[in-house]
Amino acid sequence: MIALEPDRAVLQRALHPLGRPPVGQGWNHAELADVLPHGAALQEAAVLVGLVPRAQGTHVLLTRRNDTLRNHAGQVSFPGGRIDPGDRDAVAAALRETREELDIGAELVAPLGFLDPLSTITGFRVMPVVALLSPDYRARPDPDEVAEAFEVPLAYLLDPAHLTSFAITVAGRSRSVWEYRYPTHRIWGATASMLLNLRQRLEDAR
Repeated sequence: MIALEPDRAVLQRALHPLGRPPVGQGWNHAELADVLPHGAALQEAAVLVGLVPRAQGTHVLLTRRNDTLRNHAGQVSFPGGRIDPGDRDAVAAALRETREELDIGAELVAPLGFLDPLSTITGFRVMPVVALLSPDYRARPDPDEVAEAFEVPLAYLLDPAHLTSFAITVAGRSRSVWEYRYPTHRIWGATASMLLNLRQRLEDAR
């Protein structure tokens, strides 16, 4: 069991260093191998796992995606998206997407490191970039992409009692999907999986 408010040293040990981003397939790739395009490379993407220091404890910045989007419409997610050819790396992509989606500039974000990459059923290999976010930030969501931005206490997300799973059938096989039932939002799928990865890496860093 980990502390529900990890200190900076433990958090830093839990992450892949910025100078050595993890390589290879997503940690969950084997579970999705039978539904992903055979022989095709996954599209590279990055998200920002923004940790916000508050007087009452660290919070995590999340968004709810616009209901009209092609992928993951209406779902709770981290700000982010595909890595464009003009992006220097995953960190640059995560910062760019955060600025485009929420109008939060890079000067308010201090990247710390990476979680493990995650494969998604929609054909992406997502690199989660963990960063400290200035508590002075003001999110101004782009309505074409983001319906709302909100924060959830990190302690809530690190408590195993708040994480459940449910079964869905994809390609004729039952699969487990992770889910947090936060009082005001349903946090599930890829976002819940990345938060689980954060918790597991913090446990290993103790």
